[in-house]
Amino acid sequence: QVHLVESGGGTVQTGESLNLTCVASGSPTNVFAMGWFRQAPGKQREYVASVTLGAGADYAESVKGRFTISRDNVVDAIYLQMNSLKPEDTGIYYCKGSFRGIWSSGFWGQGAQVTVSS
Repeated sequence: QVHLVESGGGTVQTGESLNLTCVASGSPTNVFAMGWFRQAPGKQREYVASVTLGAGADYAESVKGRFTISRDNVVDAIYLQMNSLKPEDTGIYYCKGSFRGIWSSGFWGQGAQVTVSS
């Protein structure tokens, strides 16, 4: 069973930056696809970014040019560098992993709160 643990959330002002980390543990690792989703209060969970083994990174249009996802396959971790944050980026950010694809069934972390004040 694989466990995902997020860290790095917090409260910042508009235009500032945050970095999120998600580390996978358990057996087996080398998770095929890992990514980030977020959920704002009163809204559905939405896709943010993902990175898949053997493929490049992918981003939602709303974060392109501002967010960067990266992966460390040695420690089975992903990172989300978030720059030029906006109030609409506020939400709980969830890490997801899947052995089949980011849109397939998988496993989730507990979430990390990101709050951007105006």
